[in-house]
Amino acid sequence: MKRRYTILLVFLVAMVLGFPGYSQGNTGYWQQEVDYTMKVDMDVDTYRYTGDQTLVYTNNSPDDLTRVYYHMYFNAFQPGSEMDIRLQSISDPDKRMVVDGKSRIAALAPNEIGFLKPLSLTQDGKAVSYNLEGTVLVVALDHPIVSGASSTFVMSFEGQVPLQIRRSGRDNKEGVALSMSQWYPKMAEYDFEGWHADPYIAREFHGVWGNFDVSITLDKRYTIGGTGYLQNPDEIGHGYETPGTKIKKAKGKTLTWHFKAPMVHDFMWAADPDYIHDILPVENGPTLHFFYKNKPEILENWKNLQPKTAEAMRFFSENIGPYPYKQYSVVQGGDGGMEYAMSTLITGERTFPSLVGVTIHELAHSWFQHLLATNEAKHEWMDEGFTSFISSLCMNAVMNQQKPNPFEGAYNSYYNLVSSGKEQPQATHADRYEYNSAYGNSAYSKGEVFLAQLGYVMGQDKLMTTLQKYFEDFKFKHPTPNDLKRTAERVSGMELDWYLTDWTQTTNTIDYGIKAVSEKDGGAEIVLDRIGLMPMPIDILIVYNDGTQETFYVPLQMMRGEKENPYGNVPRTVLPDWPWAFPTYTFKIDKSFENIKAIVLDPSQLMADIQIENNVWLPNEQ
Repeated sequence: MKRRYTILLVFLVAMVLGFPGYSQGNTGYWQQEVDYTMKVDMDVDTYRYTGDQTLVYTNNSPDDLTRVYYHMYFNAFQPGSEMDIRLQSISDPDKRMVVDGKSRIAALAPNEIGFLKPLSLTQDGKAVSYNLEGTVLVVALDHPIVSGASSTFVMSFEGQVPLQIRRSGRDNKEGVALSMSQWYPKMAEYDFEGWHADPYIAREFHGVWGNFDVSITLDKRYTIGGTGYLQNPDEIGHGYETPGTKIKKAKGKTLTWHFKAPMVHDFMWAADPDYIHDILPVENGPTLHFFYKNKPEILENWKNLQPKTAEAMRFFSENIGPYPYKQYSVVQGGDGGMEYAMSTLITGERTFPSLVGVTIHELAHSWFQHLLATNEAKHEWMDEGFTSFISSLCMNAVMNQQKPNPFEGAYNSYYNLVSSGKEQPQATHADRYEYNSAYGNSAYSKGEVFLAQLGYVMGQDKLMTTLQKYFEDFKFKHPTPNDLKRTAERVSGMELDWYLTDWTQTTNTIDYGIKAVSEKDGGAEIVLDRIGLMPMPIDILIVYNDGTQETFYVPLQMMRGEKENPYGNVPRTVLPDWPWAFPTYTFKIDKSFENIKAIVLDPSQLMADIQIENNVWLPNEQ
């Protein structure tokens, strides 16, 4: 079932816009596969753990591989790491990671740092040489993994959980004991661009699709929530057991939890001795799990969160595509909100609207990142921006916000970014932004505007159809910006390379204006001005003194297409195309000059025009 949303047309008249409800996308597409089997023992007193990992790596690429790389993320949380030095050198460091302007990592004691290091490593039974370079383990293979072949790596490793500083860690500010994300040796991605063995400096992640079989042994008082399906619920209990089952008390001080997670590219778990574990089945959907601290001041909000999460799950499944897994877990932990396979870590001591908002945003990432697995280091705006777009629509519906333009905040943040002088192209690698604020606004706000404005370009119905088609074609894959663009082109029949290029690879801005309006042969002549470098098609609303209205549409010539009339109740005239190189555009109307009450460019305000003052013409202001 499709839903409909409204956008305010903000000058003199309200009109309704209808919302229903680079390329690999070809026959040569391939992706690697990893299958993990891990057994981990956690000491909850020292926060140290040991593990054994068997990893079967399948090389589906056309290349023979002579080395591989692992991410060893916990090594970032050590004084002198790249993450530490970046905190000390960037002018606006993440506030969660500094105290009094100084890096929290730099102050970590030996028993507070994080580390992850191999103890031994073999390939198909033969020892291999390796070198740990910060957060990346470089492995020289004993023998190449030829195209189409598989190889089995067996690693013993040890780690220490750092104090909670960023995403992962122990003893977060809300008292959660263990937030175990980025905790295991993780094979780096190899794709059509080559290896993506980025050091962990500040940003997010890229992973290989595969299957996880994970056994975790720790103190039996602790409850675990996170990725995967628990295989031994009636042995574990802790709220997982089959109703009516009597759990036998385990001998000894520990329990071993056995999880499996099919077709994911990450695995997170969190644990605490004071977790409440609630379960809520979603009709025709997955089972929702909620894990949160037993604190009286948050209980009501967490209980009320649960039906809202179910509503959001249905919303995303209807408007993007069906959620394919059997469970989703909302887990208190971490340092804010961060998405993982089948789960999220969120801080939970929030107001109710904030708690719902962070949950909806992280849940939306299950589609835009954990099913449509873009490379967040290179295309972070496809992850955060697209998630923000669909989250804005979802919050408007689930929380009954009744915002006429749910994207208004994103547009305003984008305008602030432009005026700040700190903007860099969205194609900038996530670690290469000079300012954290510029990264955030570019990834989240400008990324959200990319989709909202694409709806202006191609039509809202076709935008939502594009998202559904994009999901259907690229779920469980690693789509690129060009894949989204080509999907939009197929749905709309338009050429959209100009849009992807200017918006993501440059800092060109949109600025159109009404240059002149004059009487001409009993009618009126209107001259439009293209001031900014980025091209756009133009919607024009004319309101007359007698209360009637009409719209005019100027297609952009390089689009080679036209959108349908978004203002169904208002007559529209389609004018000749506007070639981008021409700085001005002139057209005439038959109505008399004296009868014009106002002219407005883009009455929807979905075109990200950086100077709206010149978008309105009023006769008494001339």
